Amino acid sequence: MKTGKLSLCGLLAFIVLVPATSSYGARIKDIASISGVRDNQLIGYGLVVGLAGTGDDVKNGFTDQSLSNILSRQGLAMRGNTVKSNNIAAVMVTATLPPFAKQGIKLDVDVSSMGSSKSLLGGMLLMTPLRGADGEVYAVAQGALALGGFTTGGTSGTVKNHPSAGRIANGALVEREIKYDFEKNRVLTINLFRPDFTTASHLAAAINSSGSQVEAKPIDSSSVLITLPATGNNIFEVISLIENLDVQVDSQAVVVMNEKTGTVVMGENVRISTVAIAHGNLSIQIKEEISVSQPLPLAPSARAGAVPQVAQEGAVIVAPGGQTAITTNRTGTATEEKNQLVLIPKGVTIQDVIKALNAVGVTPRDLITILQTIKAAGALQADLRII
Repeated sequence: MKTGKLSLCGLLAFIVLVPATSSYGARIKDIASISGVRDNQLIGYGLVVGLAGTGDDVKNGFTDQSLSNILSRQGLAMRGNTVKSNNIAAVMVTATLPPFAKQGIKLDVDVSSMGSSKSLLGGMLLMTPLRGADGEVYAVAQGALALGGFTTGGTSGTVKNHPSAGRIANGALVEREIKYDFEKNRVLTINLFRPDFTTASHLAAAINSSGSQVEAKPIDSSSVLITLPATGNNIFEVISLIENLDVQVDSQAVVVMNEKTGTVVMGENVRISTVAIAHGNLSIQIKEEISVSQPLPLAPSARAGAVPQVAQEGAVIVAPGGQTAITTNRTGTATEEKNQLVLIPKGVTIQDVIKALNAVGVTPRDLITILQTIKAAGALQADLRII
């Protein structure tokens, strides 16, 4: 007998509680950045050589042309000639140039195939200039690739991870610097990663009370303007002092739910008004029983057109060949829990909210439905987000 059970409750999951976001202090450098001090993206086109027959099909045109150009720069007259090789691959190279990067500093680069190459395993990236959005070359990349995967065999081979993309640690050298003139700048702007008027106000108050002799003024929910005196105060010392100040962080009340995993995440500011809840679970159980019907010896044949024979005494003689049949019996039952109304009192802290929700005695997947219903009833004072 085979038994299957289907429950509308789903599988058990878990609830994640986020600690308070409005009762702890975070360093300014962890929640904000100075305007103008940021990373810059670099990109370049290059060739990877040394592949074991897993390179591009040169019929695509750009791989053939790129190889001819490289050979021509090495003194070989290859322009106009067709070059055939499956050991090379055209790739795009990307990197991130951090602020204040000086000449000679090494950067990590990511290399991705842009042709028909099946694998970059064992490849070597040839010298590739990396350009910024302004078209200027800021770094040059070259080196052996490290892949997190591989491929074996032909069309029915084994592939692990993604062998058509790799990385070169410290594979690029910075050739051009981005100038930051902070010494003459007496006005700075600090931008919050998550805009919030309350947090911006706390940030300005923390700076004004730090004794750094600078004036901080909120501009909007994201930015705080800092003005230094006309003389004195080394700007680098001021920035070092400011970015290590603790600021009380505030945030919106949010409940994030993931129906695929049954995960519920709540912030400390979540509140629930007094509400009554009745939630019943419906369970359906399906049983399937398989039995075998075995015919008796000399049973009538199931073949079409089988004709019985009559003996001299009048008895019926049937041809052998009866068939074995498999039969399936299915039975189903449905049960629904008879839950009563549960009164959830108004919660003023996250502990009160969780204690009240636990009193309902449901799984996290059921809790997702309950929270959506409470929100629809107007009793949930939080932003409900489903991912």
